[in-house]
Amino acid sequence: MAKEIKKDNGDYNAKSIQVLEGLEPVRKRPGMYIGGTSTEGLHHLIWEVVNNSVDEAMAGYCKNVEVKLLANNVIEITDDGRGIPVEIHPQTKKSTLETVLTVLHAGGKFGGNGYKISGGLHGVGVSVVNALSTWLRAEVKRDGKIYSMEFERGKPKSKEPKVIGKSKETGTKIIFEADPQIFPEIKYSWEKILAYLRQQSYLTKGISVKIYDEREETDKKAYGFLFDGGLVSYIKFLNRGKEVKNEMPFYVEKAVEDNMVEIAMQYTDSYKEHVFSFANNIFTPEGGMHEMGFRTALTRVVNAYAKKAGILKEKDDNFTSEDLQEGLTAVISVKLRNPQFEGQTKAKLGNNEMRGIVSGVTAEALAEYLEAHPNNAKAMISKIMLTAKARIAARAAKDAVIRKGALEGMTLPGKLADCSIRDASQSELYIVEGDSAGGSAKQGRDRRFQAILPLRGKLVNVEKTTLDKVVKSDTLKPIIIALGAGIGDSLDIAKTRYHRIIIMADADVDGSHIRTLLLTFFYRYFEPLIRAGYIYIAQPPLYRIQKGKEVQYAYTEEQKNIAVDKIIKASAEKADKKGKAEKNVEPEVVMETDIESGESEVGEKISGINLQRYKGLGEMNPQQLWETTMDPATRLMLQVTIDDAEAADKMFDVLMGSEVEPRRRFIQTHAKSVKNLDV
Repeated sequence: MAKEIKKDNGDYNAKSIQVLEGLEPVRKRPGMYIGGTSTEGLHHLIWEVVNNSVDEAMAGYCKNVEVKLLANNVIEITDDGRGIPVEIHPQTKKSTLETVLTVLHAGGKFGGNGYKISGGLHGVGVSVVNALSTWLRAEVKRDGKIYSMEFERGKPKSKEPKVIGKSKETGTKIIFEADPQIFPEIKYSWEKILAYLRQQSYLTKGISVKIYDEREETDKKAYGFLFDGGLVSYIKFLNRGKEVKNEMPFYVEKAVEDNMVEIAMQYTDSYKEHVFSFANNIFTPEGGMHEMGFRTALTRVVNAYAKKAGILKEKDDNFTSEDLQEGLTAVISVKLRNPQFEGQTKAKLGNNEMRGIVSGVTAEALAEYLEAHPNNAKAMISKIMLTAKARIAARAAKDAVIRKGALEGMTLPGKLADCSIRDASQSELYIVEGDSAGGSAKQGRDRRFQAILPLRGKLVNVEKTTLDKVVKSDTLKPIIIALGAGIGDSLDIAKTRYHRIIIMADADVDGSHIRTLLLTFFYRYFEPLIRAGYIYIAQPPLYRIQKGKEVQYAYTEEQKNIAVDKIIKASAEKADKKGKAEKNVEPEVVMETDIESGESEVGEKISGINLQRYKGLGEMNPQQLWETTMDPATRLMLQVTIDDAEAADKMFDVLMGSEVEPRRRFIQTHAKSVKNLDV
């Protein structure tokens, strides 16, 4: 039976809080504390407050957390933990509540007995939220009373907390409004918040997390999470809709001195691994010592079992660590007293001792699991064996592609119209759907730094194929060669020939399909390019709007409506001045001829406005394509993040994978919401 870390029931009071430095730098350089002022930084405010509640839960004092999205972008987060102390702090001579909320690096995570384990290593959490909010109110239930204290842009509005009521309960409520002086756009994503809270709930089994959307502009909704299964539930969630190999996931939870190790693992028929590691509930996307320890033990134990079972016949035969990655889904969660993260964003765990601890826990438990569940073990190793065989088969094909293509730079694809400069940081590669659009792009581009690679033929379903087939594909092989970075274990991002790789497809169903296929291809085989920020999606316009000699483009229906309304209003005002006010103008439908294809296109002519709806890139001539989609001075592009790619990967798995049931459920769920279906 798994041991539990004993919780220290010592006093949590003013002496538990240590103060390191002041708060002033936060508003001047918010990026240093929350990573930036974009949507990621905005949501980070919620994460910081929620993490405090989760820390209380990990310490054994909190069971319930509620997050509310209120009107006017107000956020309210409540927990039933111990409540932030309110008595006078011995160092600051101010209320401890004020100290925690106004002094950087003040918190119960730097010493004393406030927390043995917490995610808030830097202790900047709620004080940074306070500094970056127009206003913040903290309400604390503690010592039979309810205390309240308000702040404006980090400054207290009173000298001490006010008693506003009585309560036998304990807990903390933080209510805040992010400051528009700091954040250029304040728009919270329900889906992003749900995903984060779901993850935290899996990592802290037994905690109840509820979220309410009560914003005026949205439909009111509520959601809740409570996972007693912890990481096993998380693994099943990650693998939903996939064909699993070992039906019973591997799971271990064990305390080693002051450290807790919890791991769940399962193999699927996927061709990519999904490994998520956490330290004190903080996601470590770059891994670290805990992940290294897990991988080392996994390779060693599986090889030992395979040899003992006679699956690996030769003495020197071994599965490589790469063989064990394909189809692997694993969640590694460690909780430790003094985590050492590398970088301000805490992307990698640096505690060297965790490598040995995790390796030891994994090795012992996995060896027992394989012996106790031979059918699951056989299913896992069969998957690994297939991967090993595919690796050997793929190596020859891959080496041939690389050797004859990118490394020598002699045989770039014939259909590639390359750019003239050789500085990769200044070069762009447009991957263009279709010959017509490819022709326009080649004519309209700036040849100095823009290369064009038209896509011809059907894209390979990378979800259900192996590397050797990918590198032989008539459609994907030219992309691999053009990029010049290699593929598989020879991938070297430093050799990438272009630092902006732009997917340019039509804004219709087929175009969306192609974008999804390409995103999944890049996510599957070129993930470092996504993490480096090299992958983009072009945003061609939907409408061309012409009034007289003036031409403008609209990229959304909303932009089109705004532009048309402005033109109509300006025309009406002009007519009024001449005493010729126009009223109730009926739309006049005219026929326009597309220059590129010669096909007729129906457009609207409203008050002398010629409105053309682009159905595809091929409808634009080279000059229009340059002005709207390729000119760096005027174009719009979306930079692909790893979250975008993971979403595409999951959707592609549902829609193109071997499992029929998830696809059927998806179609049934979304059928009624489909509009303008092209058949």
